[in-house]
Amino acid sequence: MNVKRRVFEELAADYDRWFDDHAEVYGAQLQLLKRAVPSSGLGLEAGVGSGRFAAPLGICYGIDPSFPLAKMAKSRGVEVVIGVGEHLPYRSGSFDHAVMMTVICFLDDIAGVLREVFRVLVPSGIIVLGFIERDGEIFRHYRAEPEKGRFLRYARFYAPDEIILKLHEAGFSGVEVNAREHGFCILTGKKKISPRS
Repeated sequence: MNVKRRVFEELAADYDRWFDDHAEVYGAQLQLLKRAVPSSGLGLEAGVGSGRFAAPLGICYGIDPSFPLAKMAKSRGVEVVIGVGEHLPYRSGSFDHAVMMTVICFLDDIAGVLREVFRVLVPSGIIVLGFIERDGEIFRHYRAEPEKGRFLRYARFYAPDEIILKLHEAGFSGVEVNAREHGFCILTGKKKISPRS
């Protein structure tokens, strides 16, 4: 088990409790996501964690490599599979939208995960990707905070332009900044429909 996965296994309760201890930040990020995530259709959260975002957003399906976090998400009503984003156990074209919330900074193979998310979306399906920007206000604050720092020391942070490029490379079109506040960014894009041969 790699060190990133182990920290989320061993400190799952601390990770989940952070949302209660920082309810204002959590609530603000949730509201930004609510504006970006479609209110209808079948959704998947890749890197669902404890279900803190999927459940209130009405996302019924999630995948996460951490058993303790997946168990918490299940208790919040999310149907969770233990697994990784590089190998999503769903048929192609299964979901209308997919969310990735503060997970991209922990991925070893961003391109592989984005290709898999692209695959499981229906044509014109939406991806909503929320992340902490490198060198942004939230990044600087969290890095200094001991509780969150235990997780973020294993993270790699990106600028919005870098993630936009990765989304384009995975085949998404119409990628744009949906919201950006205090160094927290939400990008959206659509699964490009291939022309018929």
